[in-house]
Amino acid sequence: MSSYNNKKFIFTIALIATLGGLLFGYDTAVISGAEQSLQKYLTADYGSFIHGMTVSSALIGCVIGGLLSSSFSSRLGRKRSLQVASVLFIISALLSGYPEFIFFEPGQSTLGLLLMFNCYRILGGIGVGLASAISPMYISEISPSSIRGTLVSWNQFAIIFGMLVVYFVNYGITFGETQQWIDSTGWRYMFMTAALPAVLFFVLLFFVPETPRYLTLVNKNEDALSVLNKIYLSKEHAQKVLNDILSTKNKETDVKAPLFSFGKTVIIIGIVLSIFQQFIGINVALYYAPRIFENLGAGGHASMIQTVVMGFVNVIFTIIAIIYVDKFGRKPLLIIGSTGMAIGMLGMSILTANGTFGVITLVFMVIYTASFMMSWGPIIWVLLSEIFPNRIRSAAMALAVAVQWLANFTITSTYPFMMDISGTMTYGFYALMSVLSGIFIWKFIPETKGRTLEEIEDIWKSA
Repeated sequence: MSSYNNKKFIFTIALIATLGGLLFGYDTAVISGAEQSLQKYLTADYGSFIHGMTVSSALIGCVIGGLLSSSFSSRLGRKRSLQVASVLFIISALLSGYPEFIFFEPGQSTLGLLLMFNCYRILGGIGVGLASAISPMYISEISPSSIRGTLVSWNQFAIIFGMLVVYFVNYGITFGETQQWIDSTGWRYMFMTAALPAVLFFVLLFFVPETPRYLTLVNKNEDALSVLNKIYLSKEHAQKVLNDILSTKNKETDVKAPLFSFGKTVIIIGIVLSIFQQFIGINVALYYAPRIFENLGAGGHASMIQTVVMGFVNVIFTIIAIIYVDKFGRKPLLIIGSTGMAIGMLGMSILTANGTFGVITLVFMVIYTASFMMSWGPIIWVLLSEIFPNRIRSAAMALAVAVQWLANFTITSTYPFMMDISGTMTYGFYALMSVLSGIFIWKFIPETKGRTLEEIEDIWKSA
């Protein structure tokens, strides 16, 4: 790290910003412990398709939040936009846990209550969509270039860590309790606990500065310099960084280009990468983990324990990806990951077909999730940030992220319905997608390790 950098200040504000990623992971995984109780209380009369839509309804909000993130961050700033996201998290957490608030009587499940619950989950999803785009943006804009990659990668780790935390929380809530209590009360606590880190995030954001880049965009150059003087120990270096930012700002108006300026190939590749990342089924494993383990033989608390184990695996293998992505390259890790995921899901499909249950169930699920977390989880985000040329990166990323959330919604909402038809077919489909994803990487994705963004851009110019 450069001797100019104020390590304590930089790490503190970056750590606070990563709470947005933690809430992202917490909110998207909290449903895993509550979804079976929700089915009994809210969706039992409406079939598996409506249940799948309810479990995945927050993803509709994620699409909306992702699309709104550019407007929010430009109009309100990065810091205030994150505070808006935290408020949405708080409201959604409390009202999802008590959807009867004001309008309904507890214990009386109606279509109106089901619709209101979905509205509250969509509200939280908007917060997730905002945070998923703006937290890494904030970290990137506040970080010195020498450590930007490392600090931005913290956000991906925070997402996975948030999922691990909620697995522990869900297990703690259900430990020693009867299934009847869990179905009537426990699931409510699961949602409400998300309000605690959201409140902490909202309060801590008052103590972090707005990013220098945003401040220059709204012509607050003196405020931007003040922030840079806190980030860098040298005032001369802070002034140099400000001059570089102002120079970039002046050029940006001249370098924006239409979305298809570099042809359709790179855009299609980005969209297909986003679709594959979801169609391989990872969020089914994250959202429905306890149900999957119960269906394959682990009943009651054992299914929650296996979910916690899977959470630990997710964290460990995400760290492995962060460490090795710049050593082994993107393509090898992605192809290895696709192979491991195909093995894991093929094993799950075979187990389901033969009715074989036990520890082997957890083994194949761990192989699957570990393979994803060391490859398609974090590395796709790295790859998407690299393959799009500078002049279309903002618009292309927005499109790719929106497609990714839509694909996520599609695959998670259809899981219960697909399982009603055939569990063997369902896991076999995810195995097939894993195989195809590996072939796609091998055939169409250039290795970007060690290349400058300008060198990568030249690939599409010559395509």
